Amino acid sequence: MVRCIVALMLCVLSVNMTDAAARHIIVADSASREPLPGASVYDRRDRVIAVSDNRGRLPEIASASFPVTVRYIGFKDKKVSRADADTVFLQEFYSELPEVIVDSRGHRFLHILAFVREFSSLSTYTDTVFLFREKMVDFMIKTDKRTKFSGWVIPRTLTSKSYYRFTDAYGLDSVSDSYLNHFSWSDWVGLPPNSLVPTALIAAENATDTIRGKYSPAEIWTRNGDNLNIKVNVLADTIRRSWVPNLDLFFKKYVDFEQLNTDFDYYLSGDTLSVLGLDRYSYQIESRGRARDMFRFNRLNEPCFVSTSADVYFLDKEFITHKEAKKWESSKFDINEVGIYEPMDSPNLPHEVITLIDRVNSIDTDQIRLDYVPDHRYISKYSGRNNFKIGNRALFILKQMTGISYVKAHRSIKNNWKSFLNDRKMKNREPLEE
Repeated sequence: MVRCIVALMLCVLSVNMTDAAARHIIVADSASREPLPGASVYDRRDRVIAVSDNRGRLPEIASASFPVTVRYIGFKDKKVSRADADTVFLQEFYSELPEVIVDSRGHRFLHILAFVREFSSLSTYTDTVFLFREKMVDFMIKTDKRTKFSGWVIPRTLTSKSYYRFTDAYGLDSVSDSYLNHFSWSDWVGLPPNSLVPTALIAAENATDTIRGKYSPAEIWTRNGDNLNIKVNVLADTIRRSWVPNLDLFFKKYVDFEQLNTDFDYYLSGDTLSVLGLDRYSYQIESRGRARDMFRFNRLNEPCFVSTSADVYFLDKEFITHKEAKKWESSKFDINEVGIYEPMDSPNLPHEVITLIDRVNSIDTDQIRLDYVPDHRYISKYSGRNNFKIGNRALFILKQMTGISYVKAHRSIKNNWKSFLNDRKMKNREPLEE
């Protein structure tokens, strides 16, 4: 009898151990078979539901969440349809470096055209805004310190297409091609600084070098022939922030970063890395908060969470003169005239994003504009003819000279803002409907 009980307990224990082991899906590189820490898992609504640990293991994922999509910087997305999957192998991106045009006319600037694809979300405990965006951007890099014109190292948007999906606590959603709140991180992650290649990688054709931070690996350098990949955990220590210098202000206040990983692909041509050899870079950012006025999106004093995952592909690099650089700076681009050029090696879009694009493109914007009823409070009660009478015109000029109009406008803005705050506070006291 005792033997039967012991045997039964061992069977139950082995089943539980088998179930526990099955829950831990491993995310690994398909080429090296090495685990990939920090891989993100998205559900069918493109919401992050899990992240792999330092050994590439995923936590338990509910069966109802499948199929899920596994994403990792520098690798192609992989859809997993079964909860009993053992290992998910991701395939790394490989792309060709765009041609760089160089001549002997004393060119002092490097102009770069790039394609950006991003997935971002803004969420609270009740509402979520998902954004898919593709855009063309450019950079202007100064190569001669003698010129005063500094150019720009953060992406300047030339044209873009945005697709938003709004979801509330009850699962109801709507879509749009525009949104007043700007929450994406993609405009703040620019080009990395120049850096030296570790000595261990200069002589070797294939090698890996890991630089550890205070608590975890901070940089992983992998050389494969002339291709060099650098994965950076910016949160490993304060030194890694040099890879994203434009985000430095956000570390000091308003924002609590929970994840900030970057990935760079270079063509190696010496012992120093520069933007000239940079082929592609990507990043994943998750933060609590984005800016002080994000509460306009949610209930007052309720926290908001922002995530951005983006890939930047360089399409063209060309050295130009100072005069040409200034001309690029002052150029006014019509977003309807500038095309979006998707690289050949960019991954296929998830089915959910394709569905979102189709929904947004099917919106009848002309009918919405015709159905819009203007707020008559913004319409002046005076006719145009009365506004230009000599007396009214003189009074208007006098108010401008004495600053009365500015004071009234400032007071009006302050009162409107106070009224807005009070409305948000009243809404914050209202309990959510059952």
